[in-house]
Amino acid sequence: MNPQLFLAFLVVAGALACTPGVDWAYSIAAGLKQRSFVPAVAGLCGGYVLHTVLMVAGLAALLAGAPGVLGWLTVAGAAYLLWLGFGTIRSWRGATFGAGSAASAEGTTAGSPAGIPAAPAESNQFRTFLQGVGTSGINPKGLLFFVALVPQFVSPEASLPVPVQSALLGLTFVLLVAVVYTCVALLSRKLLHSRPGAARRVTLASGIIMVALGAVLLSEQLIPLAAGIAWQ
Repeated sequence: MNPQLFLAFLVVAGALACTPGVDWAYSIAAGLKQRSFVPAVAGLCGGYVLHTVLMVAGLAALLAGAPGVLGWLTVAGAAYLLWLGFGTIRSWRGATFGAGSAASAEGTTAGSPAGIPAAPAESNQFRTFLQGVGTSGINPKGLLFFVALVPQFVSPEASLPVPVQSALLGLTFVLLVAVVYTCVALLSRKLLHSRPGAARRVTLASGIIMVALGAVLLSEQLIPLAAGIAWQ
């Protein structure tokens, strides 16, 4: 792999990972509502692993080249973001770091022996993971990033085959977002640990961001469709 191209990719991918967006909003919201933010970050990374697999298999280019499929994928992603955002907005008053919330996040109940987690805790963590996969995996912007940007940093003259280079670049991006999103979630928890009021406001803002981005994605599909119908 060309070292100069790889360094350039690190700069571009790092800048994109550090740009606030729906992934940041989800990392912060999940971190504030639950004791561990690891399932949320792992889920977001899992979505980008899915994009990497699709890119290496050549399916990402096929999906991006099919306007109808990409349009429906955008609608699905927008609907998912709206659902996730409204759910976050509904729960914003519960974002706190009191002793009661810590015990609840651990999954213990009042009548349970100490140190024995209740079953809902594991299911909640798995649900958080799946929601993270959906947040980044259904996002068409992520798909287009892997289709349009990653190939620009692949060198056909390199000793490694093109699919291997693409996979390495994709996994490098996954590693970058894992580090960035972990830092975002960790810093937000540290800063808001003793400020439950601020935690609630940040959770509310995260939900609003998800709803706004979902509405933008949905409008990008519905406005041209409505305009086409109006001109007929």
